[in-house]
Amino acid sequence: MNRLVGIILIIISAAAFGTLGILGRFAYAAGWDTLSIMAFRFSLAALLLLAVLVLRGEALPRGSSLVRLIGMGAVGYVGQAFAYLTALKYASPGLVALLLYLYPVFVVILSVTWNHESINGIKIFALGLAVIGVALTVGPEGGQLPGILLAIAAAAIYSVYIVVGTKVMQQVSAIQSSAVIFLSAGVTSSLLMLANGAHVPATGKGWIVIAAIVLIATVVPVVTFLAGLRRIGATNAAMLSTLEPVVTVLLAALLLGEILKPVSLIGGGLILAAVLVLMRSEMRRSPIEQAGEGNR
Repeated sequence: MNRLVGIILIIISAAAFGTLGILGRFAYAAGWDTLSIMAFRFSLAALLLLAVLVLRGEALPRGSSLVRLIGMGAVGYVGQAFAYLTALKYASPGLVALLLYLYPVFVVILSVTWNHESINGIKIFALGLAVIGVALTVGPEGGQLPGILLAIAAAAIYSVYIVVGTKVMQQVSAIQSSAVIFLSAGVTSSLLMLANGAHVPATGKGWIVIAAIVLIATVVPVVTFLAGLRRIGATNAAMLSTLEPVVTVLLAALLLGEILKPVSLIGGGLILAAVLVLMRSEMRRSPIEQAGEGNR
């Protein structure tokens, strides 16, 4: 049951993260720029979760856990977002998205070599399906070398973020960790915003969009991802997260009028197949196998 809860949490996280691209389009149209979105997104999310911690009577993490969480937010989250958004200036969105979704491959490599996590043929098969599905879903096109390198860097940074998070989440709650990650990311991105000059909307619509980004595309997905991460591990969480581009493509068709291409539907079907294969594999594992993984 614990692993089923973890799977459901990661699926919720992927679906919520999938709204970010759409909400981001609305935010740009309302007058926001990239650094201002990042600064307000992370800072407001941090304030919200700090208030939750106060109401629950929980303190912030301390010691090595606090240091790791600060690094995850200030370096990992901000670094990944900056590399990804900058890559879009030099390469097509499809190519950047595809290269970003190399991160499940990086997570598998890091989990096996660093965390000594086991990997079997079923997981490798599901991973292959997911990567092919993402390639078909996002429809990659060409790009310049800086964009390609930045997109790969974003994938590498995010994979380290996930693997480090697996260790930290054994010691702190999802709310505690998310609050520190958002706070450190908010401070870093706010400094970058002030150095570049803030660009905020003059209408209420723009603030409604940023509120939606904070709640739907930031707090919900990060908290559920970290809560699921501690239950099913880095490899499984990364693979299930490949549902995100499927949600983005579907929302783009529903809300922005973009046309769903047959190849994108095939890609989405492969991703869903990979998720089902992984879910079936995880739910059929014996309690002894699950306990063994938890002790590593």
